[in-house]
Amino acid sequence: MRVSREQAAANRRRIVTEASRLFREKGYDGVAVADLMKSAGLTHGGFYGHFESKEALMAETCASSGDIRTRWERLTAKRQQPPFQVLVEQYLSPRHRDQPGHGCLFAALSVDTARQTQEVRRAYTGTFRKFVDMIADWVPGRRANRRRRALATASSLVGALVLSRAVDDPELSSEILDAVRQQLLGATASATPASSGKPAKE
Repeated sequence: MRVSREQAAANRRRIVTEASRLFREKGYDGVAVADLMKSAGLTHGGFYGHFESKEALMAETCASSGDIRTRWERLTAKRQQPPFQVLVEQYLSPRHRDQPGHGCLFAALSVDTARQTQEVRRAYTGTFRKFVDMIADWVPGRRANRRRRALATASSLVGALVLSRAVDDPELSSEILDAVRQQLLGATASATPASSGKPAKE
């Protein structure tokens, strides 16, 4: 039975959404196409009607994370705090750490992406550039060297989250998040508890 163009588009979005979650949770190699399609509620054979290969889907999940600014602006609009503070507190929160499937592309898949095809790495790089550009607009202080500070901030955020997930000591994990949060926000952050709010997904 032939599906409508609208239904085909909806099915494709469902595949991309489910793949984004599963790739973040299990890594690219940990997700088989058959399992992905089953999770999306679609048939295995239907996959290749949407994508030429699993690598093409991987690239699209990276590119689909590119609307980072809109999602973070929506989150920051709900809070009476500077956007940079909201970003740091939400990104380095225990909830973000504990829910990789609904969190940041960079913290979940950077190591995997480094081993992938140029197509996947190009899509990832484009999304990362947008993340850095957003931080550059929000980072406090003078405009001089904002890009450099934004790159350092992005690296600190991602690195801290990766390490906090990797260690098997819960106390050390929280200590990593707290230390980087305080470093990025300054001494006043020591009196600010970690937010448990859901982070914007990249």
